[in-house]
Amino acid sequence: MTATRGLEGIVATSSSISSIIDDTLTYVGYSIDELAENASFEEVIYLLWNLRLPTAEELREFKLQLASEYAVPEEVLQHFKNYPIDKVHPMGALRTAVSLLGLHDEEADVMEEKANFRKAIRLQAKLPTLVTAFARIRNGQEPIAPNPELSFAANFLYMLTGKEPEAIAEEAINKALVLHADHELNASTFTARVCVATLSDVYSGVTAAIGALKGPLHGGANEQVMKMLTEIGSLENVEPYITKKLENKEKIMGFGHRVYQKGDPRAKHLREMSKKLTTLVGEPKWYEMSVQIEDLFTSQKNLPPNVDFYSASVYHSLGIEHDLFTPIFAVSRVSGWLAHILEQYSNNRLIRPRAEYVGPGMQTYVPIEQR
Repeated sequence: MTATRGLEGIVATSSSISSIIDDTLTYVGYSIDELAENASFEEVIYLLWNLRLPTAEELREFKLQLASEYAVPEEVLQHFKNYPIDKVHPMGALRTAVSLLGLHDEEADVMEEKANFRKAIRLQAKLPTLVTAFARIRNGQEPIAPNPELSFAANFLYMLTGKEPEAIAEEAINKALVLHADHELNASTFTARVCVATLSDVYSGVTAAIGALKGPLHGGANEQVMKMLTEIGSLENVEPYITKKLENKEKIMGFGHRVYQKGDPRAKHLREMSKKLTTLVGEPKWYEMSVQIEDLFTSQKNLPPNVDFYSASVYHSLGIEHDLFTPIFAVSRVSGWLAHILEQYSNNRLIRPRAEYVGPGMQTYVPIEQR
């Protein structure tokens, strides 16, 4: 047996949920380009879980199901107030809160198919409520109750700010949610499948996935991109900053991808949204700096930007705190995690790979007094 670092190129399972073939991303065979331009996030959730797009009536009923589960137990919200707010990253708070949700769900350990689907509805609906509640509580504000009359994207922004969002803000969040919903066997999705393949429960699978997404080499990349843009500060600083990073062989976040060779097909949609929003809020420098970084970096390293790169300036332009970028990723990607969890349960086999041993050969035990 020979090891492959990072399981690169290894096909670990078969799936009907999403595909990346020849740098084209599809959800159940539908191009990400078509979905990003035309679909609501609710449609995409339904597609991932049911492997088909809903009818108008099915979508209406599905939205009602989600809206009926937006509310979070008061005990969970109170729990946020006990956290050391100035030290807790929102992803750490979200990870703990999702695990806590499982303790308040009477069906948490019921493994029947219909029960698992009901838990999927609950988790998908409650994640934005958790993220926005924590964001407000840590700033000394009270959580805002969800508005079931709004779309999923608009309700998220409403719970975060207390104001119904403008159409372009709703469009931006909806598009970001659609683009981040699933991505084949990424690190967090694989983590979720490994977890539930032991026949652990849905809440454990999602909690494990959040832990994987938290890392800067996965979901945390967009937060790091905005940190970089803030450090650069202005257009004239882009070239010396990037040149120094390259000379020191430091990683530039938001570029390259393990799977794509020619470029991440999701990036162009957020690039265009970044251009619109930064202009709208009177801060075009964030988009202009991003374009200059892209031109400079790709000309030297031939690594195009990934979905994280332009999502940073999109979220920043919406007034979203930078450490909430990754939780927004989780609000979207939980749809994919849940799709894969349900698929894993439907045809389960324990995931148990082997390791190439590179340690010492056979040794003889020596009693402690002789060592």
